[in-house]
Amino acid sequence: MTRPPPEKVATCCIRATSRYLLWVPGSPDSPLRLVRTDTDGAPIREAEPAVDDDLLLDDFRRVDAWGRSEPMRALARALYDPVYRYWLRAEWEGLEHVPLDGGALLVANHGGAIPSDAPVVMHGIETELLRPVYGLAENLFRALPVLGTLWSRTGGVPAHPDNAYRLLHDEQQLVLVFPEGTKATGKLVRDRYQLRRFGRGGFVEIAMRAGVPIVPMAIVGNEEAMPILWKSDRLAKLLHLPYFPVTANQLVYGPVLGYVVPLPAKFRIRVLPPITFAVEPGAARYNRGVVMEESERIRALIQGEVDDLLRTRRSVWRG
Repeated sequence: MTRPPPEKVATCCIRATSRYLLWVPGSPDSPLRLVRTDTDGAPIREAEPAVDDDLLLDDFRRVDAWGRSEPMRALARALYDPVYRYWLRAEWEGLEHVPLDGGALLVANHGGAIPSDAPVVMHGIETELLRPVYGLAENLFRALPVLGTLWSRTGGVPAHPDNAYRLLHDEQQLVLVFPEGTKATGKLVRDRYQLRRFGRGGFVEIAMRAGVPIVPMAIVGNEEAMPILWKSDRLAKLLHLPYFPVTANQLVYGPVLGYVVPLPAKFRIRVLPPITFAVEPGAARYNRGVVMEESERIRALIQGEVDDLLRTRRSVWRG
């Protein structure tokens, strides 16, 4: 619920179970607070500030055009924070390269059967820089019952060029994308940290068209958080999935929790300086050769930084 400005305090604004709710002056840090009144408008003293359950429910139901709910996202951050800080122990380098305003496309390497890198990056930036991050992912996630809705409520958006352009250009948001897609998350443990091809360079063309920088990120820890030991092509085809993994986590946590709980691999994220393009934004088409060249340059840049992080890593678990 949006608070009215201090200079325009409402007298009686919401009816709730035969009483009223009133915005009144509070502390200097919180100039207004919500209290109950009787039917004559007199405040009722209560031990705890009253909050109407229906109002809280309405806040959680309120979503933006992408299905994101800020109260739901805040709840997810509160629940995920112990995992981020004490289990995965995420450590950042170069976080100052993420813009504090304006649109930017965050591009990173991907890994893990059920990847932990997206929530780590989104949580870190939102808690440290106080900017929302929208994550682009395969439409597969949106089709999953319950999980698809939760994914949307916490900032997930189907990966489509039109969605990316609107977020970057029209709304000036931070957008996270993993150009390797399921080619990365479906890798076996023996192939970890060998970056796959960055698609056909669509992420570069979107950044050019939207007139925003690309911020590359190199991540280690994501490949060991849920490594794939074996894949079943038959089950993948039967369930219409890009791959059906058997993970090392299942040997530790069991067949079900093994798809939910990551191993405590320490995450290190290195953010590189933004990359801009000397092209005119808004063009209908860009030179395909230039787009592919820039895409490969960014892939090679991230691969080099990943290799450097691995060389300086003392341990998978201690970093």
